[in-house]
Amino acid sequence: MVTKADESLPDLGDLEHEVMQLVWTSGTVTAEVVREQLSRPLKESTVRTVLRRLEEKGYTTHTVDGRTFVYQAAEPRGHVAAKAVQRIVDWFCNGSMDEVLVGMVDNAMLDQKKLRALADKVEKAKAEAKGGKK
Repeated sequence: MVTKADESLPDLGDLEHEVMQLVWTSGTVTAEVVREQLSRPLKESTVRTVLRRLEEKGYTTHTVDGRTFVYQAAEPRGHVAAKAVQRIVDWFCNGSMDEVLVGMVDNAMLDQKKLRALADKVEKAKAEAKGGKK
């Protein structure tokens, strides 16, 4: 199981991705809850297999309530997305986040409002980091 924060998680198939979206949205789920919410009919045993594979890949963890496995995300969606973006940045831009952001601006993926919001978040993170280093 992948547990180190610096390791990237394995890619997800379409069904695994759909299940993870349900896990992230719900917070905690059982195989039955996932089966009921999926866009396609599947047997509960198939859903349990998918959930088990997601746990093996490091995306979920579980607790046991009676005899029922209750799954939750191992990491928030934003953390997983950030790792995926980092893999793309490393692969295509040799790790240069500046190159990616400039490309996003040049291709109108980030408008002025989004850039301002991003800059505000960066400033907030810097201030929090300074506050924590005393």
